[in-house]
Amino acid sequence: MIIGTLEAIMELAPGSQVSKHGDEIIWHDGNPTNITSQQIEDKQAELQLAEDAAVAQKATDKANAKAKLIAGEALTQAEADTIVI
Repeated sequence: MIIGTLEAIMELAPGSQVSKHGDEIIWHDGNPTNITSQQIEDKQAELQLAEDAAVAQKATDKANAKAKLIAGEALTQAEADTIVI
């Protein structure tokens, strides 16, 4: 999943009244916390790294689950959660 500008803004200032038209950010509440473009870009990068790490961890858990099932070993909860029944 690609983390967008609005997701980053909502993390920085939950409840902000904001929308996006093309590349333009439209602050319907006047940006009361004075969030800068740099803050938005930094938060977006931080959230994207976390999302990418979560996706990679899920893939690792799934691979581990398969290997453990074949070997007859117990699974962790995270590994078990990757199995679709």
